Amino acid sequence: MHKTLIGGGLVLVDNAQFAQVSLLIEQGVIEAVMPAGEAVAEAQRLDASGRLIIPGLVNGHTHSHGALGRGGVSDLARLETFLAESSWLNMNRQTDDLRLCAELSAVELIRKGCTACFDMFIELPGPSVDGIHTVAEAYDSIGLRAVVAPMIADQTIYQALPGLLDAFDGPLGDAVGQMRMPKWQDTLQVCHEALRRWPAVSDRVRPGIGPTIPLHCSEDFLKACAALSHEGCLPLQTHLAETRLQQIMAQRKFGMSLTEHLDDLGMLSSHFSGAHGVWLAETEMRLLAQQGAGICHNPMSNLRLGSGIAPVRRMQDAGICMGLGTDASNTSDGQNMFEAMRLAATLSRAQDDDPTRWLRTADAFRMATEGSARLLALNRVGKIAPGWAADLVFLDLGYCHYTPLRSPLDQIVLAENGAALREVMIAGRTVFAEGQVLTIDETALSARAQAAAGRLDHANQDTRLMCQAAATVVQSFCQKQCARNMNQQRKAP
Repeated sequence: MHKTLIGGGLVLVDNAQFAQVSLLIEQGVIEAVMPAGEAVAEAQRLDASGRLIIPGLVNGHTHSHGALGRGGVSDLARLETFLAESSWLNMNRQTDDLRLCAELSAVELIRKGCTACFDMFIELPGPSVDGIHTVAEAYDSIGLRAVVAPMIADQTIYQALPGLLDAFDGPLGDAVGQMRMPKWQDTLQVCHEALRRWPAVSDRVRPGIGPTIPLHCSEDFLKACAALSHEGCLPLQTHLAETRLQQIMAQRKFGMSLTEHLDDLGMLSSHFSGAHGVWLAETEMRLLAQQGAGICHNPMSNLRLGSGIAPVRRMQDAGICMGLGTDASNTSDGQNMFEAMRLAATLSRAQDDDPTRWLRTADAFRMATEGSARLLALNRVGKIAPGWAADLVFLDLGYCHYTPLRSPLDQIVLAENGAALREVMIAGRTVFAEGQVLTIDETALSARAQAAAGRLDHANQDTRLMCQAAATVVQSFCQKQCARNMNQQRKAP
């Protein structure tokens, strides 16, 4: 039976302390954490001298379709404007384009020390069994762990936001008013069929479900998603209280907060996670904690889209399981979980004058490993300990970030950006070494991506112009709604 003994490195054990120990790997699992220098008969030795060894990072929220959307989003777009403006990027994509996006995302994730992700990918006009399976097969081929959750809805943004269609007139109003999503029954049938015939990929790649934003989903649709999640023990993720406008519209549409609405529908459970949570109230935090639900913090896209700074410490104190993510490559401009950790830790310092209330580097690291792994329903992933997955990241101790070395975890969270990464192992298999991902031809991948982008940009040229015009109206509408809400709050007794 093949065993690997990794020795010579400085290892983060139990996500608690670094130690000079050896790791015995067998069948993709850490069989033992052993004293340095101890030999094991018939084990292949891997010399990790000069390396810091940490568990692989886990991206709790991303969208692989954004990999082909880089540079296609205005740098002045808020979330709702982005949703209106960017839809052209996902038009006319074929199944091979979905595979390409997943491959691009997987390669970037691995290059930034990430070994697992929760992918809410989109396929327009609606998901297909082939599309879902193709994304799953792409991740399996490259070797990344993934939850593949089609991002689904039964209402467009124009139907979802009360009063938005009234802000349009003329042909543009007619065009956006005629847009429709597939019937939710048809969408759920596709999801059921994809699960029933889940492709013969390894257990590293699992299904999930992703109702996109509660405002964009009818009550019956959300209840059906919750039932599917419960029946199949599937992780379910939605975008929750990402922007102030979402909460404003929830009060107008449901007469309550988004989280209260989801709780009324039976959505909240240990399978549930909400991405962002920027505008959650204390009562919502308590509801989520009581139901064992989680939140995935996405600091870069929250800043990029002007959504705000999430109250991570308050959510953590409330007892919510906290994960960490990057969001899409066209809203956070990358898949760098090291950057996400640094922002998670440092942004908390802008929210409280009391340093004891700041997010510690150890907190940010656990969010990016064990916390996100729980959101993905991955058991024994995100920590270096006996019986846990052999998902390992090797950092160069000689790199400038670690010279001199005094507090390794602080230096990783606050300084690392992926530049010191030298090797990545997933389930005991080395997938990155000597500057390249070993499971795919990256040069050919890059050429395919550039060709696909050119083809899709040309095919979607007219749609792009319409989306940009619609986004201008959406931007104005959102600004007025938020300003009106703030005025009402000021006038309230």
